[in-house]
Amino acid sequence: MPRKIRELIKDLKKAGFANRGGKGSHRNYVHSSGVVLTISGKLSDEAKPYQEKLVKQKIEEIKK
Repeated sequence: MPRKIRELIKDLKKAGFANRGGKGSHRNYVHSSGVVLTISGKLSDEAKPYQEKLVKQKIEEIKK
């Protein structure tokens, strides 16, 4: 079962990303290392597979 957008955001915050805001259902997250990521969708929506993969990649990217 796909995860919810709110769960992806929780993972990003735990990894140190900060919400820069956005328009509509889009949220822009930035990390102090300069990594930027945009997540779209309502908090209660199911995350698309590409969104889950992207969040995982970005979190791994900041660990390097």
